[in-house]
Amino acid sequence: MKWLWCWRCRSEMPMLDEVEFKAVIQGFYPQSIEKHKLRWPEVRAEYTRITGYVETNPNAIWHHRLSLYGPPCHKCGKPLRTPKAKLCGSCMAPAL
Repeated sequence: MKWLWCWRCRSEMPMLDEVEFKAVIQGFYPQSIEKHKLRWPEVRAEYTRITGYVETNPNAIWHHRLSLYGPPCHKCGKPLRTPKAKLCGSCMAPAL
């Protein structure tokens, strides 16, 4: 887990590495939507256990994953929105 700027949340958030992300979502792929809704408390509880941060929006957990973000911007230091980004989403500086 690493704290990193989230451009969607517009603040520093705890981001999960791949092992942690897999632990949070393990068994989350249910057969129906009803079962899907029942799994949210478990997903949120595991995210809180790993990060120490209580996420109020369970959908945010899906994008709090380190592999979705690129390297830090050379100008502002915030992470690029994707690993293949050509511009920084925060300051619009070109990626190097």
